[in-house]
Amino acid sequence: MKVTQISSFIENRPGRLHAACEALAAKGVNIHTLMLADTSEFGILRLIVADPAAGKAALEAAGYIAKLTDVVAVEIPDDAGGLAGILAKADAASLNIEYMYAFSTAVGKRAIVIIRFSDADRAVNELQQRGVNVVAPVELLQA
Repeated sequence: MKVTQISSFIENRPGRLHAACEALAAKGVNIHTLMLADTSEFGILRLIVADPAAGKAALEAAGYIAKLTDVVAVEIPDDAGGLAGILAKADAASLNIEYMYAFSTAVGKRAIVIIRFSDADRAVNELQQRGVNVVAPVELLQA
């Protein structure tokens, strides 16, 4: 149960993030969560959207470079130590994490961590074997 994420390069200058979001909105693509990492020249925008293919097409039509990648969404308790517990299980399975970001769906109860593993299929299998709730795309969009 992998989730498809859009990654897009965005120039680090005023208005570019707004324009990317407007391009998605114009095509009716709803953003569920995002993360932006920047450098002095450009940023990498990572998005989970309702329709990844439509989102990628909308960004490309607006002149952005966009790529679809597989990530894994895992549910964690939204409390101190929730993330550490999941990371311990990933470490026990020798899973390599490239990056991650998170959002809370019910503050103090439930959070979702989006993780880019070097091998998403193996990560899903290993985490599920260790009792981690790997969230299916349809569940994620209902969170």
